[in-house]
Amino acid sequence: MTAGRPMPTQDDVLGYFDTLSNWGRWGEDDELGTLNHITDDVRLAAARAVRHGRSVSCAWEVAVPEDMERSTTACPYAVDMPGAENMPPAFHADRRWGFSNERLGFMFHGNTLTHVDSPCHLFWDGKMYNGRPHSLVDAATGSAWAAVTAAANGIVTRGVLLDITRVREVPWLEPGQGVFPEDLEEAERRQGVRVRPGDAVLLRTGYGRARREAGESAGLAQAGWHASCLPWLREREVALIGADTPQDVQPSGYDDVLMPVHAVSLVAMGLWLLDNCDLEACATTAAELGQWDFHLAVAPVRFAGTSGSPVNPIATF
Repeated sequence: MTAGRPMPTQDDVLGYFDTLSNWGRWGEDDELGTLNHITDDVRLAAARAVRHGRSVSCAWEVAVPEDMERSTTACPYAVDMPGAENMPPAFHADRRWGFSNERLGFMFHGNTLTHVDSPCHLFWDGKMYNGRPHSLVDAATGSAWAAVTAAANGIVTRGVLLDITRVREVPWLEPGQGVFPEDLEEAERRQGVRVRPGDAVLLRTGYGRARREAGESAGLAQAGWHASCLPWLREREVALIGADTPQDVQPSGYDDVLMPVHAVSLVAMGLWLLDNCDLEACATTAAELGQWDFHLAVAPVRFAGTSGSPVNPIATF
């Protein structure tokens, strides 16, 4: 039990694939899922949330070489670069400019880089969001369904930070501690904010602080959303969820559903996810200003057929 509300059983959670499903809700060809909740009016309301003009990043810096393979080339004088002999004569007359460029390689899914998951990132019983088969994902061309390019126009909405460490009065949640609907509602009450349709909800467990002060967590245990939050998120018509961990509390508490928040959100609900945010600057700014909602802008890179993208979410207060 959590504050008088019964914990969902494993059968309940498995039932969420049906009871919380948005398949067909916005048409059989819909790939946006819950991003459909972000209407023009919602974006206008997000713009009105800007009351101080202060912007902060909600992403971690990508470390080199730990998180990314990188090869940087510096050419002090472009005229000396290989192939310059084939350039027009005017090119050779200018010996003042040079350049640098990079070749980058990284795996953005996982527990480190800040990234967005599009619905094609996960399958359940071989199906993706809106009932499409996993066979639409091809090794050569990527996904032909619900790829990150469905959000090519960006995800611009009102963001709401729910700081669970303030609710529990701890510096951070310990690995394996779940966040429940009662925590969400208590955070709303304490912060004087209410989640509305079309909002993005960012969940602070304090892992950003823990990572800086105690080091990165080892193993699979982490704090995060408990599966019992899923009906709450659908009832509130949330468009996007993020967390300072990879979303799901681990262990999930369900033997047959390793990552229920990921699986039900992406496959059944079409709910897009922001994994591994750094919410410390956002939380500090929100507390200083006494404002827990803000304009949130997320611009995925338009990687064709890709199941997500590294992102730098920007909160503007």
